[in-house]
Amino acid sequence: METIPVAAAPHGQPPDPMVGTESFMLNTDRICLQCGTTSNGDRAVVCRRCGLRFGDEPRRDAELPTCPICYLTVDDDGLTPSYRNRLQRISLVAHMEEHEAFPPGDDEWLGTLRRGDQIAVGRFNAPFDLVRRYLVTGQIDGGRNRTIQHNAVLTAMSQIKRWGPNPDVFGDQPAWQEARLHIAAVMDRYAQGRRTPW
Repeated sequence: METIPVAAAPHGQPPDPMVGTESFMLNTDRICLQCGTTSNGDRAVVCRRCGLRFGDEPRRDAELPTCPICYLTVDDDGLTPSYRNRLQRISLVAHMEEHEAFPPGDDEWLGTLRRGDQIAVGRFNAPFDLVRRYLVTGQIDGGRNRTIQHNAVLTAMSQIKRWGPNPDVFGDQPAWQEARLHIAAVMDRYAQGRRTPW
């Protein structure tokens, strides 16, 4: 187990609200920092998935794990900065637990728009996972080994990313305009649930 000390505020200055004055424990001795797998017992010392010892730094050629909530990929050491304490680096498992206090958006509300694996945006439908990834990251990316389906909502997302919600587009289609209005409203509403510490 590794201990990371946290520095107190300089004398006479108020402490940073995101930084405590005590030492925080960073418990990575039961988490594989390469794949994010947790130990299933006290006696396990090696990850059953990738063969690396729990708590050891990932191999340099490894594909690092990504948070399924905010799509953040851990750094080369297998850790990511904490939302609660800027000086602390935490495992992916701890990072995902922090999303209880720091969600990327209003996923409960977004779930009300879900229709199976699709999301209803106005009169249009689009792949739920792709739209959620866009709302969280701003990236229109189907992810590895996936292709983007071309429809009005996805066209609207790419137009908003490129030109904003009210562009003057040559050859603009009425369906694209309507979809841009709907997706812009969804973006605004989803962002109301975002909580960030900084």
